[in-house]
Amino acid sequence: MLIWLLTEPALAQFGGGGRGWRIQQNNPPAREFTAARWHFGTNGYIGHMGWSHNYPSSDMNLNEFLERATLVDMSIDSYRIIELGEPDVFDYPFAYVSEPGEMELTDQEVVNLREFIMRGGFILMDDFDGPVQWGQMRSQVKRAFPENDFVPLAIDHVVFSVHTPLDNLQAMADSVPGGDITYYGLFDKQGRLGILAGHNNDLANFWDWYENGSMPLLPSTDAFRLGTNAVIYSFTH
Repeated sequence: MLIWLLTEPALAQFGGGGRGWRIQQNNPPAREFTAARWHFGTNGYIGHMGWSHNYPSSDMNLNEFLERATLVDMSIDSYRIIELGEPDVFDYPFAYVSEPGEMELTDQEVVNLREFIMRGGFILMDDFDGPVQWGQMRSQVKRAFPENDFVPLAIDHVVFSVHTPLDNLQAMADSVPGGDITYYGLFDKQGRLGILAGHNNDLANFWDWYENGSMPLLPSTDAFRLGTNAVIYSFTH
């Protein structure tokens, strides 16, 4: 059942700016897997609402693909909005982050981000492009991991093949505006990938729009495969 996440007084907190937007919270069923979509502090570069882009249709479509393509016990409704600064962030080991180029984290969110990765959590960052958004995202993650930095990943990294191998990391590039796509990884002290960040890509647009024909089938298929690989990686590594 869907409930209203935002009431009228809370709109400003979530960047509503008086536009009347409502973001619906979801109460997922009790299953093996629930994807967390993080809500986090923002600088307003994208109107404070980038975290919610393509929600909930992209979340539901990816979950439908996962349910059909894997043995994970889940359903199309296995998703939930989670506040990065709250304790229950640790209850959901897979997190999806939309528009991290708008991140401006609170001190508590920085603490929770570091702890989430250190506990073995996995984050898929998506939908950000250009040097400004890259620099903003990196600056915020570096607050949590001053000793670490992102490194570019090649197609031979296991995250791209753990369930269904990808043949070409640039297959989606012609359908997004950012140019060449680069996947960056942030690793913990044990060498485990904790953050997969797709710069100049927008997986959620493919997940969301493929069904109405506005995204080509082949790159959309790769987007679903990449999302599935990310989820399975979070289960197995």
